[in-house]
Amino acid sequence: MSSRSPHAHIPSPANDSAPRTNSLLGRALFVFAIATVIASCAPRLRPLAGAPTVARLPSTQIPPIHRQIVFDWELVDRDVTGRGEGVARVAGPDSARLDLFLAGGFGSGAAILIADSLRMPGSGLPRRFIPPPPLLWAALGRVAIPALRDTTARVDGELLRVDIGKPVGWRLTFRRDSLVRLERIHDGRIAEWVERSGNIVHYRSEEARRALSLTIKRAQEVPPFDASIWGPF
Repeated sequence: MSSRSPHAHIPSPANDSAPRTNSLLGRALFVFAIATVIASCAPRLRPLAGAPTVARLPSTQIPPIHRQIVFDWELVDRDVTGRGEGVARVAGPDSARLDLFLAGGFGSGAAILIADSLRMPGSGLPRRFIPPPPLLWAALGRVAIPALRDTTARVDGELLRVDIGKPVGWRLTFRRDSLVRLERIHDGRIAEWVERSGNIVHYRSEEARRALSLTIKRAQEVPPFDASIWGPF
């Protein structure tokens, strides 16, 4: 055990504060720069196109039946990519379970969505890979966004676009009575979105530069699911 020399130089708090302050300031500037770069990557929300119309949303409630949807999925993220198969079990009006299986049988994960609550019990999938509840419901064609005042709507041919909130927090696009796109808006930019086109569903986080695509292979009505699929786990 060594002893300290009584003549050893020990920096005083006054001498030590400047490097620490500079270090903290440098970190703060770095975080701010990263946040600025990420925000600048998200596209700006364009003004609504079309003619003004009454802001009345089509009904998108899921009927009280049980459906099973089988699909292929592909994830592209800055850190990882993956693909595989999946199945969604939907119990109307407000319950759904997603199971994703990694190609080659190397792993799986589950997400349980009940109303606005999302659980991923023992899932091997990082939570950030799964869209938040409003966008996950939008992937199934259901509008389930937080209640906001100030709604503006415009019709453009067979498309109805609706902005909700002031400033705008959400933009919805309907084709006739079907939800085809939901966008979450942050500071005037499109932060993330879900789009439904035929048997393809796309989700993208512009902020995180992450994309998840689902290709539906078959969907059918089935008998009621066993209650155990909803937990507890």
